[in-house]
This record gives sequence, C-alpha cells and structure tokens, in this order.
Amino acid sequence: MLTVKILGSGCANCKKLEAVAREAATAAQLEAEFIKVTDMRQIMTYDLLSTPGLVINEKLVSSGRIPTVAEVQKWLTA
Repeated sequence: MLTVKILGSGCANCKKLEAVAREAATAAQLEAEFIKVTDMRQIMTYDLLSTPGLVINEKLVSSGRIPTVAEVQKWLTA
C-alpha cells in the first residue's frame, strides 16, 4: 500500500491537493493511506520550499503548487 502525505498548514490549497491526490489514487484503483502533516518541524524534514507539498512513499514529488490528477496518477503508479 502507498503512503501519501500532504504537507501544509491545512490551508485551502492543502485541502485541494488532498482531494486531487485521493481522486488520482481512486482513478488508478490504488490503495493508499493519506496522512496530513501540519507540524512545521516535520514538514521541514522534507526539504520543501513552499507548501502544499506532496510526498509519496517518503519521496517529495511536488511542492508549492497543485498538480493535476494526471500528474499525481503518474507519480502514484511510477
């Protein structure tokens, strides 16, 4: 099972990113665990420049923007 982390303070963009990631996982018929990381110290361990950040299996794949469902799907299936 994949582990997907949404890094951010819980802002509107963080919520949008989570929705996109969930939609991508569902579309690809993948089982994934979604974790919201709001603690700044934890977020900083991922070396991202701006939130929201998307981490798949401990690898930062996106930061500072909302990727498309297709992009997230590609990362999930890579």
